[in-house]
Order: sequence, then C-alpha cells, then structure tokens
Amino acid sequence: MITKYLAIIEKLFLGMRFSADLAKDWAQGVGIITLLVVGFGLFFLAKWLLKSVVGRIIRKSPIKYDDYFLNKKLERRIALLIPIYLTRALIYDVAPDFASFNAFALVLIRILEITTFTGIFMSTLNALSDIYNSFDVSKNKPIKGLIQVIKIILVIICVLLIIAVLTQKDLGNIFIGLGTLSAVLMLVFKDPILGFVGGIQLSLNDMVRIGDWIVKGNADGNVIDMGLTTVKVKNWDNTITTIPTYSLISDPFVNWRGMQESGARRISRAIMIDVDTVKFCTPEMLERYKKFQLVSDYITKTEEEIEEYNKANKVDTSTLVNGRRQTNIGIFRAYLTEYLRHNHELNHNMTILVRQKDPTENGIPLQIYCFSSKTDLVSYEKIQNDIFDHIYAVIKQFDLRVYQRPSSGSK
Repeated sequence: MITKYLAIIEKLFLGMRFSADLAKDWAQGVGIITLLVVGFGLFFLAKWLLKSVVGRIIRKSPIKYDDYFLNKKLERRIALLIPIYLTRALIYDVAPDFASFNAFALVLIRILEITTFTGIFMSTLNALSDIYNSFDVSKNKPIKGLIQVIKIILVIICVLLIIAVLTQKDLGNIFIGLGTLSAVLMLVFKDPILGFVGGIQLSLNDMVRIGDWIVKGNADGNVIDMGLTTVKVKNWDNTITTIPTYSLISDPFVNWRGMQESGARRISRAIMIDVDTVKFCTPEMLERYKKFQLVSDYITKTEEEIEEYNKANKVDTSTLVNGRRQTNIGIFRAYLTEYLRHNHELNHNMTILVRQKDPTENGIPLQIYCFSSKTDLVSYEKIQNDIFDHIYAVIKQFDLRVYQRPSSGSK
C-alpha cells in the first residue's frame, strides 16, 4: 500500500517534468510528511478518545481511585506512543533511499520513546501518591520522599538510556564507565541521599508527621510538606520556613504533637513578690484571711497544728520570731493552690503546683505550674491570662505586692 502510494506521488512529479531521481526523492519526502501528518492525526484522535470517552467512563465508575489517573497528562503521553511506533515501523518503507535521514530519525524516535515512557511512569507515580495521600495513614507515614527517590532513579535511567542511544553503546558498558564517576555522583546527589536516609528514619521512628507543630531554629509552626530534601513549615505569621530533611535527624528540634495528643498544655509562669511585703500573720490578719473561702479551712487547721506544736515545745509566743507562725505568702500560696484546683478549665489529672523558686534581685518568684485542658493557642492563652488576671487582682488582699522596678525618675 505504501509502495503504491509512493508510486502515485512519483508519477505526479514525473508528470511535472521532474527527472526520475528527483521525482523519486520528492515522492519519498512527501511520504515522510504524510507519515508525520497521519501519525499526529492519530495522536490527537487517540488523545480525544482517551480523554473524552475513557475519561467519561472512569468518572462514572463506582471505583473512586481510578479518578486520580485523570488530569495527570497520561492520555497525552499514551497517545504519543502511536505516532512514535507508527513512524518507527514505516520510516524505512516510506523513505528507503534516505538512509542517513532514517538513522537520525530513528535516534530521535527512540529518545522520544524513552522520554514518553518515563513521563508515563512519572504520571502513574503521581496518581499512586495521590491515592495513598487520600488515606489517613499518609499523615503518619508520608511517602513523598520515597516517590521523589523513585522519580530521580527514573530520570537517571532515562538519561542513561538516551546516552546509550546517542553513543550506540550497551547500557552495561555505560554503567561500568559511571563507576569511575561514583565519587562525583555521590557529591552531586549528596543532599538527595541524606534526605532519603533522613526521611526513612523520620518515618520509621514516627518523629514528624504532616500537620505536626515543630520548633527548630527560625521555624515555629505546622509541617505542611515533607519532601526528599526539605521539610516545609508554615510559621504562625504565615511565612514558610524550609528545613533540610536530614537536619531533623542530626540536630535537635521540638515536636509539640505529644502535648496536642495529651489534651493538656503546660502553664509555667511566675510572679515576682516584693520581699519587703512578706511578713508573719497577726491575729487580725488571720481573722481577715479566714473570710476567704478557699483558705478558711486551711488557716483554721494550720493554726490548730501550730498551737499544738508551740504548746508541746513550750514556745514563748509573745515574740513573733519564736516558734511556728503562718506567713501571708504561705497562706497566699495555699490560696492559689486551691484556686487552681477549683478551676474547671485546668486538667486535674496532671500536676497542679504553686512553688517558690530561688529569690532574685527582682523579688521572690512564685511559680504557677499546671496544665490547661485545652491545647489550641487562643483557648490556652485565655485560660492562662484569666489565672494571672485573678492573681494580680487578689494579691493585695494578702498584704503582698508584686515587685516592680522603680523608674529612673522616681524618688
């Protein structure tokens, strides 16, 4: 059929008073153009059929996972195989006298075939990755790094195959030649190799997941992407920080996932008490403090214990220094402890503690140590602020004062 078509074209050129050799060459040239036109016509037809007909069938099918293969350029790359194989099969029949051209065209066709299959594999990997990411397990075990490694391997194989086609050498000989360049390759692919190793360790040890809140260097926010060489963190100011994947293995970082999963978030803040306001309680002060319901029973019980102790040890209570006595800061500490225990916004299954820390030049640190029952930032800050609002407002009732550094203009 091709021979008859070329003969007809050749006769047309002979009728136009072309020489026999020139008519034959022009006929074969027209044959090459016709082959390309038919090939790409079939390409567009196949692409339309795959996208319209097959795509419609996939969208209407009850299986949802096949939908991920749409819009991945698969139909275009699969359809491109038609003109590739058609041209490779018929190029020598269409232009038997163009040996040099045919050899060059065959090299281009083979390169296009290699790149097309590489693209098909890439699109398939993207679809499989999207399918995997649709499962909840993908948040705990992301495979983006693994997919990127496979893609790098595919690109390397593609490049090696193209080199083999261009040099007309066996692929095995090329691999042997690459052995001498192994040191260079290790240097070039150092980051991907370290990233791949780091990604495997992060995944196996469950150190980081998508959505985790981590703090490392300038990064302070949620992990939004984990790739082969980088991990992207969306900071709370909506900026994006990129961290090398392997650095999460080699350097320390903070992952707040444990706090979020525990359902409690720690509050650890201190107020500075002015040392000059700390004093022993007089009977008048004790009677006034007993009106505070949260410490009324505590004051009465403690006072009874102190009286029994002083009597048993024959303490001269006429002097404040002798024996045991209650202090305003001790009662205030007991008050805050009861206040926290009665606060329904705190997690009462975890530590609730009010303690003094080592005094400083700014006063006595009185630390509040407890856990809020809510972990999101807005609720957590509200709970914490409400506690300290109350502390600053009530501290004067215990004849105490928060230390405040005098201004330079004060006298």
